[in-house]
Amino acid sequence: MHAAGLRLRLLGIDTQQEHVIYMRRDCHVCRAEGFEAQTRVEVVLRERRIIATLNVVDTDLLPKGEAGLSTRAWQALSAASGDVVTVAHAPTLDSLSAMRSKIYGHRLDAQALDAIVGDVAAGRYSDMHIAAFLSACAGGRMDLQETIDLTAAMVNAGEVIDWGRGPIADKHCVGGLPGNRTTPIVVAIVAAAGLTMPKTSSRAITSPAGTADVMETLTRVDLDLKAMRHVVEREGGCFVWGGALTLSPADDVLIRVERPLDLDSDAQLVASVLSKKIAAGASHALIDIPVGPTAKVRTEDDAHRLQAMLEQVAAAHGLHLKVLRTRGAQPVGRGVGPALEAHDVLAVLRGAASAPVDLRMRALALAGELLEFCGHSAPGTGHSEAWRLLDSGAAWDKFQAICEAQGGLREPGVAPLREPVLAERSGHVSAINSRRLARVAKLAGAPGAPTAGLVLHVRLGDRVERGMPLFTLHARAAGEMAYARGYLATHPVVALADEMTP
Repeated sequence: MHAAGLRLRLLGIDTQQEHVIYMRRDCHVCRAEGFEAQTRVEVVLRERRIIATLNVVDTDLLPKGEAGLSTRAWQALSAASGDVVTVAHAPTLDSLSAMRSKIYGHRLDAQALDAIVGDVAAGRYSDMHIAAFLSACAGGRMDLQETIDLTAAMVNAGEVIDWGRGPIADKHCVGGLPGNRTTPIVVAIVAAAGLTMPKTSSRAITSPAGTADVMETLTRVDLDLKAMRHVVEREGGCFVWGGALTLSPADDVLIRVERPLDLDSDAQLVASVLSKKIAAGASHALIDIPVGPTAKVRTEDDAHRLQAMLEQVAAAHGLHLKVLRTRGAQPVGRGVGPALEAHDVLAVLRGAASAPVDLRMRALALAGELLEFCGHSAPGTGHSEAWRLLDSGAAWDKFQAICEAQGGLREPGVAPLREPVLAERSGHVSAINSRRLARVAKLAGAPGAPTAGLVLHVRLGDRVERGMPLFTLHARAAGEMAYARGYLATHPVVALADEMTP
């Protein structure tokens, strides 16, 4: 197979995590190799090599004899302007045949899933291949054993931490409830109690903010394993973005493709959540499943099915798991969006009079359950211990200490544009559509713009007069504000009734 050299030019094109190479159509390498747009190619620079997707250039963006790389590909190769790379057809991926068999409805064994996930983690799959795999596994198309094997494959693709002691606590919410940012509060309480809770979190998939997005407005979250270990050994807890680690590395690649697809299947959710817990060395994990008409999990039957799958997969991997089903009829807290949710978290930890009561109460309940589950508190005493640690300021002190160990604590910012959305009539708040609320916050710019989103001013049952603000939109740019306003014109978020149903 022919391979020829091309000199690199820095283009500064961000394709997130996907490796892309840019080459002229009339390039001698394109002609010799028969490359076309979207061809998967192997790019080699000294001892480093990546698999990349070819994008063809028909203008003078690139001079003849030169090639460009996406920012992520440039970083992966440790490239410098003027370096010479060789480009050839990518090796054939045997795992693609297994992926195609899943598309046609066949089940995958452990070996096939290991191969697919290993290739995903190594960057050998294009976004198109990943999207096909995710779609083939969605909609209940993976059975229990496949989900167990997928979880194992995701763990096997990266490193696994052994903390050399126990118990190691973890907590996760399956999502779907805007503003439900209990994790930072729970970690602070549990670590203040003396337990170990190394928290790795993902960025948002289909929501306006993930825990990593929120914590990034307060401190550094892109720690490597060595730095993470240092923080945990020093403070007993951490807040780290999982994508910066080599723990279940395929997960963040899959999440990146899931986000634009707005896809979050049960099997993928279970494998994603549990593989991160196992890889992070957790022995005990608490899972929060909010159930509500517009939450991610809408019915008790759906919650029961998801709980059973989580428990069975966790048991197969030796992870102690406790599932709590919580009320998900309305958003939690006031802020929706990274910085706005961070303001709520700080208010609760600081004991501010303005702190959202519902966020505080949910965090205390979860922390109390986790203290008992890990054996720190006797049955029935975990809740009061969590209250003591929060009200005494011990949890706030621990939160600050963890953030300082990660690089320093900072105050979250505030968006430059803020506009209230007013009630068009008087009445009682009868429903709040969480899915539409999350959509509005995303259209306003969250989580890409950390200060964007919205602040909710009403709760279910509240009496509202015409002209009163229901919530306030926060945006970085006028275009994003207008985008959110346009959606609201045809998609009301807060329903008002004349009389509340008893």
